[in-house]
Amino acid sequence: MAETQKITTFLWFNQEAEEAANFYVSLFKDSKILTVSRYGEGGPGPKGSAMVVEFQLAGQTYQALNGGPHFKFTEAISLMVDCESQEEVDMLWSKLTANGGQESQCGWLKDRYGLSWQIVPKRFKQMMKDGNPKQAQRVMQAMMTMKKFDIARLEQAYAQA
Repeated sequence: MAETQKITTFLWFNQEAEEAANFYVSLFKDSKILTVSRYGEGGPGPKGSAMVVEFQLAGQTYQALNGGPHFKFTEAISLMVDCESQEEVDMLWSKLTANGGQESQCGWLKDRYGLSWQIVPKRFKQMMKDGNPKQAQRVMQAMMTMKKFDIARLEQAYAQA
């Protein structure tokens, strides 16, 4: 019997839940749409349109609801992605900010649906954990000047004498 996830992130969309879920699963390995529940005759959405989309990103389950315009995403909640390389950071940053997404600071962005993401290289976390206090401070200061993480610049800050 498969293990089930005890806590699932639930995302409220106006009417883009199925589109957003399909976009997100296209970005990550081990990702797929699991189920789509559709509105029937009684609404409140148009008959046949997606009501709830259950999907997995990198093996973790999420649900997306087409609940109408009552609630919007804020930066108070974000999805953080641990990236293995600069290429992965660049690819995700590019795709998530495309078509109306917005760059922010320190590895944060909003996608075209308004959902906030943190695109963080694992190397940044390693430098912050393994470095001495001066190295960690320099890495943090370098990060504060960036929108998208630049691992080479972080490495330079880390290695300064």
